Amino acid sequence: MPGSTDKAPNEFSRILTPDRQGAPAVTESLEASPKERAAVARRLDIPAVDRLVAELTVRSLGDRLLRVEGHWEASVQQACVVTLAPVAADLNGWLEASYDIAEGDEDRGGSEVVVDPEAGDPAEVLPAGGLDLGELVVQELAVALDPYPRAPGAEVPAEYRPPEVEGASGPFAALKALKDDK
Repeated sequence: MPGSTDKAPNEFSRILTPDRQGAPAVTESLEASPKERAAVARRLDIPAVDRLVAELTVRSLGDRLLRVEGHWEASVQQACVVTLAPVAADLNGWLEASYDIAEGDEDRGGSEVVVDPEAGDPAEVLPAGGLDLGELVVQELAVALDPYPRAPGAEVPAEYRPPEVEGASGPFAALKALKDDK
């Protein structure tokens, strides 16, 4: 839908404006431009984001709740933790988020907070300017990145490896060897 979202100054923002949030369901296809992908790569401190797309549906759940669901995909380059060589990765995931269209916190009642560990995430308060679908996708991408990417065949140099103890393995083997040396 041309003109269905406004652009914001963030790296990859697609704002679903409040006037469009009242529809029963709105589906948005998002694709980051080369400039946006470069900005997202800088933000995530990775060499490159080669592709970033998503298809998200925003549904009204009645009352004051909105639900965002959809699939996202990305192709990225990360730096190998051993050699710093580029490591390509194709990532994808399912995004789910809930928002409360509350005007403020004054109608939420008391100060007691009840946390149910089995329940899903509680609804966030919807920002007054609208729902930033692009920012949701970037946040999901950030969480999905490999924290320790390693190029095929990359080995830690021997001088940086922990000493090997004969006949022992596991996380406490080195401590046992130190105790036995006394």
